[in-house]
Amino acid sequence: MRVHAQLLRQFADDDIWNPVSLAEYDILYALETAGCRLHARDIQKAVLLSQPTLSRTVERLEKRGFVERDPDPQDGRAALVSLTPAGRKARTVVGRKHALAITQRLGAALRPDELDTLTELLDKVEKGNTP
Repeated sequence: MRVHAQLLRQFADDDIWNPVSLAEYDILYALETAGCRLHARDIQKAVLLSQPTLSRTVERLEKRGFVERDPDPQDGRAALVSLTPAGRKARTVVGRKHALAITQRLGAALRPDELDTLTELLDKVEKGNTP
């Protein structure tokens, strides 16, 4: 948990979060990874945001044209959130810079074979924790 918190602080301090913040990027990434429209509750499973913060952040993204919200035809009280082309572009631009920052940070601390092992282990943990 300490390493996770440390890395998140370092990533948040990176000068790469334009045109979206780290929290906004996480939402765009969750939507792109899903490849479909999602309910807020499904987005929340993929990001580290409380429900009120998630709602406000999605609203900001919608106002800036990065996501769209449409009524859920199955549940009139709910909305489905989808990524717009502008949102996809913003995610790609920031994502490239973020991937480089991750590679530089971890590459400075680990040898290539250790990075391969870390990737393999994290993939194994993720697959083991998938419902």
